[in-house]
Amino acid sequence: MSVPHKIDLLDGPVTIAGALDVEHTDTGLIPRRLPAWTRPQLTDSYMRLMVPRPAGVRLVFRTDAEVVELDVFVTRYRNAYHQLFPVTFDAVIGGNRILSVPVTRGDLGVVRAGQVVETVPGEAETIRFDGLGPSWKDIEIWLPQAALVELRELRADGDVAPGELPSRKWIHYGSSISHCAEAGGPTDAWPAWVARRAGLDLTCLAFAGNCHLDPFVARTIRDLPADVITLKLGINVQNLDSLKERTFLPVLHGFLDTVRDGHPDTRLLVVSPIVCPTAEDRAGPCVQNGTGRYVATGATSGGLSLHRIRTLLEEVVAVRADPNLTYLDGRSLLGPDDAADLYDGLHPNAAGYRRLGERFHDLVFKNPR
Repeated sequence: MSVPHKIDLLDGPVTIAGALDVEHTDTGLIPRRLPAWTRPQLTDSYMRLMVPRPAGVRLVFRTDAEVVELDVFVTRYRNAYHQLFPVTFDAVIGGNRILSVPVTRGDLGVVRAGQVVETVPGEAETIRFDGLGPSWKDIEIWLPQAALVELRELRADGDVAPGELPSRKWIHYGSSISHCAEAGGPTDAWPAWVARRAGLDLTCLAFAGNCHLDPFVARTIRDLPADVITLKLGINVQNLDSLKERTFLPVLHGFLDTVRDGHPDTRLLVVSPIVCPTAEDRAGPCVQNGTGRYVATGATSGGLSLHRIRTLLEEVVAVRADPNLTYLDGRSLLGPDDAADLYDGLHPNAAGYRRLGERFHDLVFKNPR
């Protein structure tokens, strides 16, 4: 039996944290992770698939309800070469207890080379969280990080009041290595794990395959409040061979200039790529072979290998002589000794993401440089 009280998702007590835009459909709402003004500038079809995948997006409220239900229509995505990774909704109760509910229905899109090549149709479902306890508590419902989610209705069998977000705001920009499709669930994605552990209000601007220093992302970061900003850069530039050294350097400087226009003194960290054995000394593009592993196909010399990208990132940070701008070598998060955790030669598995998150937390927030 459905619980009785419908909760307004837009004008009621619920905050859709981590979303910068909400798309209205005939049947519900789709949270989006870039502002509405960026929509005409999303010219790449794969980027248009990434923006509404709600990595880091969560519903925040307080309630004395013992049962909360959320009606949703979910579109899951599977790489054509690999199995479907877990897709779950995670409810965090009182800041520490987590209830995970898997998605079993909805559409399933099959992706090859950045394109949806097949869609298996599905249907809506109800995500139900039972046993929340009778007293008042804080609730965060984290949406699946690698699926598209249409929110249709939220219900509770008790009263609902506004929740409270952490006071310190963290913006993180990155690629699939920060989007974390392969993590066990949305709270296992390493930026979410770090944010919860460090007590930060996360805005996750991680777009799988699409971290190319786009100007509209820089302007988005410029205009958001932030106490700390981290930029994990370089892997997609190598993977797609999207920038040469001649263009990478001025584009990087321009991105940092734009961010600094809105945050002249905010702590700003540039993080280079984690290890990717095939791309360390070869330029892109990287393509999946018949086993689904990524292989760098560029020339052995010339082009932007990960080794060269790390050098350039470190040099740019140094030459800017900005006391609040620092550099972190991504190999300190996952390095050559961790290569076995790259299930396809590029992306970490769930254990790799947890290790990455633990090291990032300790280096950046526990023992900041």
